[in-house]
Amino acid sequence: MENTLIPDETLMSKIYLIRDQKVMLDSDLAELYGVETRRLNEQVARNADRFPDDFMFRLNEAEFGSLMSQFATSKRGGRRKLPYVFTEHGVLMLSSVLNSKQAIMVNIQVMRIFTRIRKMFLDNLELRTEIDTIKKKLDNQDKNMEIVFRYLDELIEKNDHSQERKRIGYKPDF
Repeated sequence: MENTLIPDETLMSKIYLIRDQKVMLDSDLAELYGVETRRLNEQVARNADRFPDDFMFRLNEAEFGSLMSQFATSKRGGRRKLPYVFTEHGVLMLSSVLNSKQAIMVNIQVMRIFTRIRKMFLDNLELRTEIDTIKKKLDNQDKNMEIVFRYLDELIEKNDHSQERKRIGYKPDF
């Protein structure tokens, strides 16, 4: 059985969707790794070439305000600068910058959760695709049934308006 430091639900609650990317806040990661946020950011700054924009970016005021409103915390929150957020690749890169045993174990756990989230998304996408395929088939069947009923209506109408035909052949005299 694998040894987990933190409940998966706790880790999952620290993953946010910002700019259409799943990210984690620098302060949340620092807490998980057992370091101060400023120390984490110092390490990142020392290794800036390892963290391109698709690995890490700074939130703007609006994004930070929106995020803080979800937490219902004070605007100041003890921060002097806007926070950095790390994408999945950025979190992975942090493991090469932070070498504590706790950071490595937490990082492994976070990577597993990101993988699980991606799998859930793909499974959900496959399910949606199958549902769309079924809907298209049903739409086609509805159209075909409509055509069949229209032809049946025309045949019934044609039979209703048909005139009595003149009989030919033997006619008995009565």
